[in-house]
Amino acid sequence: MKPYYPVIRVFGVLLVCFSLTMLVPWIYSYTIRDGAQDAYDEALLLSLLTGLGLWWAARHHRHELKVRDGFLLVVMVWALLPVFACLPLIFQLHISFTDAYFEAMSGLTTTGATVLSGLDSLPPSINLWRGMLVWLGGMGLIVLAVAVLPLLGIGGRQMFKAETPGPMKDSNLTPRMAETAKGLWLVYGVVTVFCILSLHWAGMSWFDAIMHSFSTMGLGGFSSHDASFGHWNSPLIEGVTVVFMLIAGMNFATLFLAVRGRSLMPYAHDPEARYFIGVTLASVVGIAIFLDVQGVYPDFTTAFRHALFNVVSIATTTGFASVDYNLWPIFAPLWMLFLCSFATSAGSTGGGIKMMRAIILYKQVYRELLRAMHPNAVWPVRVGGVPVSQNIQTAVLAFGFAYMCFLVVLTLVMTLSGLDILTAFTAVVATVNNTGPGLNQVGPATTFEVLTDFQTWVCSFGMLLGRLEIFTLLVVLTPAFWRR
Repeated sequence: MKPYYPVIRVFGVLLVCFSLTMLVPWIYSYTIRDGAQDAYDEALLLSLLTGLGLWWAARHHRHELKVRDGFLLVVMVWALLPVFACLPLIFQLHISFTDAYFEAMSGLTTTGATVLSGLDSLPPSINLWRGMLVWLGGMGLIVLAVAVLPLLGIGGRQMFKAETPGPMKDSNLTPRMAETAKGLWLVYGVVTVFCILSLHWAGMSWFDAIMHSFSTMGLGGFSSHDASFGHWNSPLIEGVTVVFMLIAGMNFATLFLAVRGRSLMPYAHDPEARYFIGVTLASVVGIAIFLDVQGVYPDFTTAFRHALFNVVSIATTTGFASVDYNLWPIFAPLWMLFLCSFATSAGSTGGGIKMMRAIILYKQVYRELLRAMHPNAVWPVRVGGVPVSQNIQTAVLAFGFAYMCFLVVLTLVMTLSGLDILTAFTAVVATVNNTGPGLNQVGPATTFEVLTDFQTWVCSFGMLLGRLEIFTLLVVLTPAFWRR
């Protein structure tokens, strides 16, 4: 057990920091007297004492985290923090641990799938806590910790590399990793403030603007209303949200560089941004035309409005809905779920395999077609004009294979448990891609409450798997990892 004391110590510190975030809904609950005060009293005290206990037990073990320590810590954070995040839900709503853990996991992994109904009548502080979970999980609690832990004598580089996806793993935006984390969170926070102000200007109350800005920037899709954005039926609110969903769907490292350099040129040099915007907006137009031709809406303008909001929402893995797109002809919602599998950029708060991997996979397929016609020609895979190394190509292929295998296996498990194939497949796609609603029984007008406890745990595992981008979790589950 002693070799893992440094990890336990850091986790204890993280849990203490996380428990302190409950002070926000706790203070809000006491201010408006919404009846949830006791739930936060108990949850905050239990989380804080547990974190302090873990830190105290391992306080003398201060050596630098190694690579495997970083992987273990990341998995512990994302698997165990929901245990404490769900406590206010259990104490206040009296739901089962299975449902409460699912809800907390959905928030922290920015999935946005929910088992709760009657959201409009929940204590406002509970909805605020749900939104905060999405916002905190959006950029990653690990990245936040990197900015704090150096002050405690704990290095964070390995944690940062294990947590963050895509090209951010191997590039420093500022000379020190802690400064990188602070810069990312500063940009994330400032854009969130602009989102709050914009949604309030568009017609939301201050509370709804804050709640939905947290969900928008985290691409998590939690709402304080059962009807989601259908509650307002406002083209202006939907348009503002679309803009910020698109911003959150692109690489925050690129946004950081653009803000620091006061120029949009970093976006011009980011190949993901072009593909992301192009594929998403082309899909919006295509689905709008499809809905118009099918006569779903009386005119093209209405069809375009609903296609724009819902396609962008699902493509960015946010999960908001303005209408029940489960009632659209099946091609449209299936195409939207296909988009959520790859559309968002690496380094964004979205889920899926990320656009960077999709670009590399596409270019590899295209290269093989050229090789078939010209066997002796050399066709390097390039992204943004830069050759992609063979190691990266192999890793992307391995990731793509693992991703497809898990979609198939988890779908088979869900159908074996009694679900129909459409509900099973879309529930798996929606959770592994951290998107939120699926189709049929788990569509945008319903909740995941219809699932059995077993099916709910399968979906919780899918959310964890997707958030950690498969390999981070698989590394910890391999026997070789535990052999010192």
